[in-house]
Amino acid sequence: MGVDYYKILQVDKNAKDDDLKKAYRKLAMKWHPDKNPNNKKEAEAKFKQISEAYEVLSDPQKRAIYDQYGEEGLKGQVPPPDAGGPGGATFFQTGDGPNVFRFNPRNADDIFAEFFGFSSPFGGMGGGGAGSGMRGGSRTFGGMFGDDIFSSFGEGRPMNLAPRKAHPIENTLPCSLEELYKGITKKMKISREIADASGKTLPVEEILTIDIKPGWKKGTKITFPEKGNEQPNVIPADLVFIIDEKPHSTFTREGNDLVVTQQISLAEALTGYTVHLTTLEGRSLTIPITNVIHPNYEEVVPREGMPIPKDPSKRGNLRIKFNIKFPTRLTAEQKSGIKKLLAP
Repeated sequence: MGVDYYKILQVDKNAKDDDLKKAYRKLAMKWHPDKNPNNKKEAEAKFKQISEAYEVLSDPQKRAIYDQYGEEGLKGQVPPPDAGGPGGATFFQTGDGPNVFRFNPRNADDIFAEFFGFSSPFGGMGGGGAGSGMRGGSRTFGGMFGDDIFSSFGEGRPMNLAPRKAHPIENTLPCSLEELYKGITKKMKISREIADASGKTLPVEEILTIDIKPGWKKGTKITFPEKGNEQPNVIPADLVFIIDEKPHSTFTREGNDLVVTQQISLAEALTGYTVHLTTLEGRSLTIPITNVIHPNYEEVVPREGMPIPKDPSKRGNLRIKFNIKFPTRLTAEQKSGIKKLLAP
């Protein structure tokens, strides 16, 4: 009677192509030798039978011969129908005589590799053709996917070389200049979908802790790996927070320096001016300026700027600029007095 390929694939004799593929996927995964290291000899035999059954039943001509003559007809013990037809020579080889044909089953690993679309990646790993990578054994499989490769794939669908990674989800994180000066810890509540063991997704809420270091700048990114929604065959997106700087009423930031602009009169510019400021950490600064202040004048106060992120004990500078308010008109007497005062 020979081998019952329908029984091996656990399908009936009216099975369609989709039924055969589904059965092959399920059984090839179950009996792949790399998944059965403690029962390898039996698994190899089963895996070979499953591959041979799929090869025969998925090919209309081989299947027709098998249905009429059984395994013996395929393997040369009786002549197949239409032996002289143009398609016969493609699948069967002449052996002991002009009417004797033999079916030579293909390598089971090659069928597996082709079926699941792994011919190039496995060949690259194993150093050869599509089958050679698979024939390398469990070390080849495990080297790429880890020891539990098969748990990554569900039954009834082709494997992918690796799940694709979803694009990062970016959100701005506004911070005041005081927060960036002193550093702060922020708590962010997020909602996302996670998948259970059956693949069903459930909504969950999480609290993320973001430690903002002193001196961080606008554009600094904080990444929480794979905190996006979970989906089948997709690695969740990274959640990325990007520091943004809120406008400040007194200071602006240029690199690690703080810049402030003071409005002064022409008289103050010429005769001296004292700057009074409150720093970002709440200290009071008094900076007397005795120089003549011209329109491009800038007073630099060392180490009163922003902390330097790589070494927060160091700081940038405080730079004081001036907007000099000139009078819109002068009397003749005022003009005469200024000329006398400023005469060379």
